[in-house]
Amino acid sequence: MLDFPLGRSPHTQEIAEPVKEKIIVFATIIPSVLILDFFTKRWALTTLVGGNRLEIMGGFVPLSLAYNRGAAFGISIGDDSRWFFVPITILALALLLVLLKQAGPRDWLRLCSISMVVAGALGNLYDRVRWDRGVVDFIGPIDLGFMDWPIFNVADMSITCGAVLLAISFWGEERRERAAAVVLEEGG
Repeated sequence: MLDFPLGRSPHTQEIAEPVKEKIIVFATIIPSVLILDFFTKRWALTTLVGGNRLEIMGGFVPLSLAYNRGAAFGISIGDDSRWFFVPITILALALLLVLLKQAGPRDWLRLCSISMVVAGALGNLYDRVRWDRGVVDFIGPIDLGFMDWPIFNVADMSITCGAVLLAISFWGEERRERAAAVVLEEGG
């Protein structure tokens, strides 16, 4: 009988390495975004209270405190929609974890994008659960000349960037699958 260290077979180690890599990506991005989101919201709550407003980037980006009880970009479905959004967020987090599990061992784009969306969702979920004021937003609104870009926060940036990267990841996967199908069709 072969004796493997800690009772692990080579097959177990083959499975453990990709899982370990996923955990490292997840455990790096999620806490980083959550900490940044928490402290920037805390800063906004103390600095921008009472209608105080700051401007950065030569005045292009105003910082002003707002509470968003609705969805992204202030989309509202009623006065207190948080109990609608809390279970929706939990369901979305569960689906994202399924995507994480299905992600390839070294699909860094997919792993990073899912981690970013999860981190942002958790940051905003925390606000929805802790009080009924809504999610703390403080970046914006930004005057683009033809419209005002809605007010947002670090969690929103993480969700948005992660969703765009996830879409690119799915698009790349679809392109690779089509190319593989063409090769099989031509070769067989």
